[in-house]
Amino acid sequence: MKFPFKSYGVQELAVLYFPHITVSSASSQLKKWITQSEPLQETLSDAGYRSGQKILTPKQVRIIVDHLGEP
Repeated sequence: MKFPFKSYGVQELAVLYFPHITVSSASSQLKKWITQSEPLQETLSDAGYRSGQKILTPKQVRIIVDHLGEP
């Protein structure tokens, strides 16, 4: 199945990457991955991403998946 690029809540996307941990932990881990990758952080910033953002645009989701791979 091809990954659907649509708007996702940060927690919603995080759970797709980390389905076997709590929502809170998954969200923290995804944010950690983002902040630890300067190229990912810069590209997301250029796409309008800001720390604390709750909803990711389809473009931002595509950037994350391009950097991290499909969940």
